[in-house]
Amino acid sequence: MAPRQGRVFNLAWPLKTIVQRFAFLALVAISIALLIIGKANIAGIEKLRMATADVAAPILATISQPVDAFNQAVERLQKLTNIVEENERLREENARLLKWQAVGRSLSQENENYRQLLNALSDPLVLPITARVVGDSGGPYVRTLLLSAGRRDGVRIGQAVVGPLGLVGRISEVGERSARVLLLTDLNSRIPAVLEKSRHKGILVGDNSTSPSLEFLPTTAVVVAGDRIVTSGDGGMLPAGRPIGIVSSVSESKIRVQTFTDWSRLEYVSVLRYDLPGMSSPDDNPGDLGESRLGGK
Repeated sequence: MAPRQGRVFNLAWPLKTIVQRFAFLALVAISIALLIIGKANIAGIEKLRMATADVAAPILATISQPVDAFNQAVERLQKLTNIVEENERLREENARLLKWQAVGRSLSQENENYRQLLNALSDPLVLPITARVVGDSGGPYVRTLLLSAGRRDGVRIGQAVVGPLGLVGRISEVGERSARVLLLTDLNSRIPAVLEKSRHKGILVGDNSTSPSLEFLPTTAVVVAGDRIVTSGDGGMLPAGRPIGIVSSVSESKIRVQTFTDWSRLEYVSVLRYDLPGMSSPDDNPGDLGESRLGGK
C-alpha cells in the first residue's frame, strides 16, 4: 500500500503546482471575459444580475431576521434600562417637590397669619385686557407699540402692559379702539423698580437702547450681575412684583438691565386694569379727576 500512495502523491503534486501557478491568470482572464461580455450584451448581464439578486434576496432576508430580532431586543433592553433610570430620577424629584410643597404651604399659612395679625390689606384685583400688537414705531427717537384695544375695552392712560415674560411698558395714549404703549426702553420711560433680593428701590430709566439703566438706588445698595428686577408698585399705577429683567452689567456710571421681554416677538400683550382704592375709574376723564382733587364736583 505504501508504494501506491507514494505514486498518487507524486502525480498530484505537479498538478497542484500547475493550478497554483495559473489560478491568478485564470481569474484575470475570467474577469476580462466578463467585462467583454458585459459590454457586448448589457441586457444579458442585467438579467443575470437580477436573477442572482432574486435568488439571493430571500436568503438574505431569512438571514437578516435573526439579526433584526437581536437588534430589536437590544434596543428594548436599552429602553427598559432608561425607563428604570428615569423612574428613579422622577421618584427623587417627586420627593424633593413634595418636600418643597410642604415648606411652601407652611410659609403661605405663616404669611397669612402675619397678615391677619397686622391687619394688612391685600392688593386690589388685577384684571388683564388681552390686545394684539398691530404696529411698532421702532423709530430712532421713540419706542412705542400700537394695540388693538382702546377706551371701549377699559384701557386708560398709565396702565401697565405685560408680555408673556415680563413688563413691556405703560399706556401713554388711548383712543376708542386703539392705544399706544410707551415701552420701558423709551427715553421718556420711568418705571419704579426694586431689586428682588435686597429690596433696594430705584427707577428704571429708558434710553432708547435694548438695556435700560437702573438709577437712583441708595448709596449703600450692593448690585451684582444676575440680580432680578421687579416693579416696586410705588406710585400706585403699577402692580408690585411684576418681573422686568436681570442686571446685565454693573459699572461706576451705569447699571444696565437686560429685560425679559423679547421685543422682536411680541404679538399679544395684556393691559392690566389695576386700581388702588380712591383712584379714578376708567370712565373718569382728566377734567373730572382734577376737579375732584381740587374740591370741586
